[in-house]
Amino acid sequence: MTTRNDIERVLWKACDSFRGKIDSSRYKDYILSMLFVKYLSDTFDESVENLKKDYEGIRLERQIANLPFVLKEEYTFNYLLKNKYAVDIGSKISEALTGIESSNAILSGIFRGIDFNSENNLGKKEQKNPLLRTLLDDFADLDLRPSHIETKDNEVPADVVGDAYEYMIGEFATMAGK
Repeated sequence: MTTRNDIERVLWKACDSFRGKIDSSRYKDYILSMLFVKYLSDTFDESVENLKKDYEGIRLERQIANLPFVLKEEYTFNYLLKNKYAVDIGSKISEALTGIESSNAILSGIFRGIDFNSENNLGKKEQKNPLLRTLLDDFADLDLRPSHIETKDNEVPADVVGDAYEYMIGEFATMAGK
Protein backbone atom coordinates (compact mmCIF):
# COMPACT_ATOMS: atom_id res chain seq x y z
CA MET A 1 0.00 0.00 0.00
CA THR A 2 1.14 3.53 -0.77
CA THR A 3 1.10 5.88 2.22
CA ARG A 4 1.14 9.66 2.41
CA ASN A 5 4.75 9.38 3.60
CA ASP A 6 5.61 7.39 0.47
CA ILE A 7 4.14 10.15 -1.69
CA GLU A 8 5.97 12.86 0.25
CA ARG A 9 9.24 10.92 -0.04
CA VAL A 10 8.88 10.82 -3.83
CA LEU A 11 8.05 14.52 -3.91
CA TRP A 12 11.20 15.31 -1.91
CA LYS A 13 13.24 13.06 -4.19
CA ALA A 14 11.94 15.04 -7.15
CA CYS A 15 12.86 18.26 -5.34
CA ASP A 16 16.38 16.90 -4.86
CA SER A 17 16.55 16.18 -8.60
CA PHE A 18 15.83 19.86 -9.35
CA ARG A 19 17.70 21.44 -6.42
CA GLY A 20 20.67 23.47 -7.56
CA LYS A 21 19.55 23.38 -11.17
CA ILE A 22 16.63 25.83 -11.02
CA ASP A 23 14.93 27.85 -8.29
CA SER A 24 12.33 26.11 -6.12
CA SER A 25 9.78 28.80 -6.99
CA ARG A 26 9.94 27.45 -10.55
CA TYR A 27 10.43 23.71 -10.09
CA LYS A 28 7.44 23.26 -7.79
CA ASP A 29 5.09 23.60 -10.77
CA TYR A 30 6.87 20.79 -12.61
CA ILE A 31 6.92 18.45 -9.62
CA LEU A 32 3.31 19.03 -8.59
CA SER A 33 2.13 18.73 -12.20
CA MET A 34 3.91 15.40 -12.54
CA LEU A 35 2.29 14.18 -9.32
CA PHE A 36 -1.11 15.05 -10.75
CA VAL A 37 -0.38 13.38 -14.11
CA LYS A 38 0.78 10.25 -12.29
CA TYR A 39 -2.33 10.20 -10.10
CA LEU A 40 -4.67 10.76 -13.06
CA SER A 41 -2.93 8.07 -15.08
CA ASP A 42 -2.96 5.47 -12.31
CA THR A 43 -6.59 6.24 -11.46
CA PHE A 44 -7.66 6.05 -15.10
CA ASP A 45 -5.74 2.79 -15.68
CA GLU A 46 -7.34 1.18 -12.65
CA SER A 47 -10.81 2.34 -13.71
CA VAL A 48 -10.34 0.87 -17.19
CA GLU A 49 -9.05 -2.42 -15.76
CA ASN A 50 -12.12 -2.66 -13.52
CA LEU A 51 -14.45 -1.96 -16.45
CA LYS A 52 -12.74 -4.66 -18.54
CA LYS A 53 -13.91 -7.22 -16.00
CA ASP A 54 -17.55 -6.54 -16.91
CA TYR A 55 -17.51 -5.11 -20.44
CA GLU A 56 -15.92 -5.56 -23.83
CA GLY A 57 -16.09 -4.07 -27.29
CA ILE A 58 -18.39 -1.11 -27.87
CA ARG A 59 -19.92 -1.41 -24.40
CA LEU A 60 -16.45 -1.08 -22.86
CA GLU A 61 -15.71 1.96 -25.03
CA ARG A 62 -18.96 3.60 -23.90
CA GLN A 63 -18.22 2.91 -20.24
CA ILE A 64 -14.72 4.36 -20.60
CA ALA A 65 -16.16 7.47 -22.28
CA ASN A 66 -18.45 7.92 -19.24
CA LEU A 67 -15.61 7.95 -16.69
CA PRO A 68 -15.14 11.25 -14.80
CA PHE A 69 -12.11 11.94 -17.01
CA VAL A 70 -10.54 10.21 -20.00
CA LEU A 71 -6.88 9.99 -21.01
CA LYS A 72 -5.57 9.18 -24.44
CA GLU A 73 -2.52 6.93 -24.39
CA GLU A 74 -0.14 9.80 -25.23
CA TYR A 75 -1.39 11.78 -22.21
CA THR A 76 -0.56 9.09 -19.67
CA PHE A 77 2.39 8.92 -17.33
CA ASN A 78 3.37 5.48 -18.66
CA TYR A 79 3.53 6.81 -22.22
CA LEU A 80 5.76 9.67 -21.07
CA LEU A 81 7.96 7.27 -19.12
CA LYS A 82 8.32 4.97 -22.14
CA ASN A 83 9.34 8.01 -24.22
CA LYS A 84 11.68 9.58 -21.66
CA TYR A 85 14.63 9.36 -24.08
CA ALA A 86 12.79 11.17 -26.86
CA VAL A 87 14.69 14.25 -27.98
CA ASP A 88 11.44 16.21 -27.60
CA ILE A 89 10.39 14.85 -24.18
CA GLY A 90 9.64 18.36 -22.91
CA SER A 91 7.21 18.89 -25.78
CA LYS A 92 5.63 15.48 -25.20
CA ILE A 93 4.98 16.29 -21.54
CA SER A 94 3.58 19.74 -22.36
CA GLU A 95 1.37 18.24 -25.06
CA ALA A 96 0.10 15.69 -22.55
CA LEU A 97 -0.84 18.48 -20.12
CA THR A 98 -2.62 20.41 -22.86
CA GLY A 99 -4.36 17.23 -24.03
CA ILE A 100 -5.53 16.37 -20.52
CA GLU A 101 -7.03 19.83 -20.14
CA SER A 102 -8.63 20.01 -23.59
CA SER A 103 -10.20 16.55 -23.46
CA ASN A 104 -11.54 16.91 -19.90
CA ALA A 105 -13.54 20.09 -19.30
CA ILE A 106 -13.47 19.50 -15.54
CA LEU A 107 -9.65 19.81 -15.66
CA SER A 108 -9.51 22.89 -17.88
CA GLY A 109 -6.84 25.32 -16.70
CA ILE A 110 -5.44 22.97 -14.06
CA PHE A 111 -1.90 23.24 -15.38
CA ARG A 112 -2.09 27.00 -16.04
CA GLY A 113 0.34 27.06 -18.93
CA ILE A 114 3.15 25.06 -17.31
CA ASP A 115 5.71 24.49 -20.07
CA PHE A 116 7.98 21.46 -19.77
CA ASN A 117 9.72 22.64 -22.93
CA SER A 118 10.72 26.05 -21.53
CA GLU A 119 14.37 26.86 -22.15
CA ASN A 120 14.04 29.86 -19.81
CA ASN A 121 13.08 27.63 -16.89
CA LEU A 122 14.72 24.30 -17.70
CA GLY A 123 17.60 25.17 -20.04
CA LYS A 124 18.47 23.84 -23.45
CA LYS A 125 17.80 20.20 -24.37
CA GLU A 126 21.21 19.16 -23.04
CA GLN A 127 20.19 20.28 -19.54
CA LYS A 128 16.43 19.89 -19.78
CA ASN A 129 16.10 16.35 -21.14
CA PRO A 130 18.19 14.61 -18.44
CA LEU A 131 16.33 16.61 -15.79
CA LEU A 132 12.93 15.57 -17.18
CA ARG A 133 14.04 11.93 -17.47
CA THR A 134 15.06 12.01 -13.82
CA LEU A 135 11.71 13.57 -12.86
CA LEU A 136 9.84 10.80 -14.66
CA ASP A 137 12.05 8.19 -13.00
CA ASP A 138 11.40 9.77 -9.59
CA PHE A 139 7.67 9.05 -9.98
CA ALA A 140 7.94 5.75 -11.89
CA ASP A 141 7.65 3.39 -8.92
CA LEU A 142 4.99 5.35 -7.05
CA ASP A 143 1.70 3.41 -7.16
CA LEU A 144 -1.18 5.87 -7.03
CA ARG A 145 -3.95 3.51 -8.05
CA PRO A 146 -6.79 4.27 -5.62
CA SER A 147 -7.01 0.66 -4.45
CA HIS A 148 -3.32 0.79 -3.47
CA ILE A 149 -3.38 4.01 -1.45
CA GLU A 150 -3.59 3.53 2.30
CA THR A 151 -6.48 5.50 3.78
CA LYS A 152 -7.72 6.17 7.28
CA ASP A 153 -11.33 6.23 8.48
CA ASN A 154 -13.56 8.54 6.43
CA GLU A 155 -10.71 9.21 3.99
CA VAL A 156 -10.61 8.48 0.27
CA PRO A 157 -7.43 7.95 -1.78
CA ALA A 158 -7.73 11.40 -3.37
CA ASP A 159 -7.55 12.89 0.14
CA VAL A 160 -4.19 11.23 0.77
CA VAL A 161 -2.74 12.54 -2.50
CA GLY A 162 -4.31 15.94 -1.85
CA ASP A 163 -2.83 16.10 1.65
CA ALA A 164 0.65 15.31 0.30
CA TYR A 165 0.12 17.94 -2.40
CA GLU A 166 -0.90 20.55 0.20
CA TYR A 167 2.04 19.60 2.39
CA MET A 168 4.43 20.30 -0.49
CA ILE A 169 2.71 23.60 -1.29
CA GLY A 170 3.37 24.59 2.33
CA GLU A 171 6.99 23.49 2.12
CA PHE A 172 7.51 25.47 -1.08
CA ALA A 173 5.95 28.52 0.58
CA THR A 174 8.35 28.11 3.50
CA MET A 175 11.32 27.83 1.11
CA ALA A 176 10.17 30.96 -0.72
CA GLY A 177 10.16 32.83 2.60
CA LYS A 178 13.85 32.10 3.24
